[in-house]
Amino acid sequence: MNTVNNLTNVLIVEDESAIRILISTALETNGYNFEMATNGSMALSLLVKHQFDIILLDLGLPDLDGIDIIKKLRTFSFTPIIVISARSNDDDKIRALDMGADDYLTKPFSVEELLARIRSTLRRIQYKENTLNNDDYFVNGHLKIDYIAQSVYVDDKEIHLMPIEYNLLCLLSKNIGRVLTHQYILDKVWVNSIESDLSSLRVYITSLRKKIEKISNEKYIQTHVGVGYKMIKIDNSDVEDKNNE
Repeated sequence: MNTVNNLTNVLIVEDESAIRILISTALETNGYNFEMATNGSMALSLLVKHQFDIILLDLGLPDLDGIDIIKKLRTFSFTPIIVISARSNDDDKIRALDMGADDYLTKPFSVEELLARIRSTLRRIQYKENTLNNDDYFVNGHLKIDYIAQSVYVDDKEIHLMPIEYNLLCLLSKNIGRVLTHQYILDKVWVNSIESDLSSLRVYITSLRKKIEKISNEKYIQTHVGVGYKMIKIDNSDVEDKNNE
């Protein structure tokens, strides 16, 4: 385990020796702490015993599929996961993200891009932590966000959000009534954004809307075509009147 930087701990889960050496050398050179696991069982054992700030996860492990590791990890931890895989099919990427991965990097990759994505993910987590310095709860109509528990409720029913969906919702809630441009959102949530992230943003916003509006008829997220998105302020007194009818 490298001990140059005591602030950031990374778990590398990779069975291919050459890739493992490449990643560990890049991390060591840039001052990250890290540990390595060569299979899924070893990774889960380390994750139960130790606290990591970020996980770099290969999907094609000899004993467990990386998707199964993501599923298991998300039952007890929100530790951010960057998938690093030779699987380039869109279905594989979508499945990994749906299961709770925060980012997806396809092999072969450059060290510079890997480091950029690590910085981006860590900044995104820092942003999430900063939102907890404000009020513990956010209430808008039937929508409630418990920032401490990182839970979201619509009409008192908890809804499951992917990490990026949750970060997007928090950002919109902290700026309720204000139009946030695409670039502003990308800078805050993706940080080191690239052009393809704009299409990803649209996908995540659509998914977030569907999950909320499946329970509530209220429209919470407004699209400003060509500009960005805004959370609409719902009059809570109107909601109470409807509930009393």
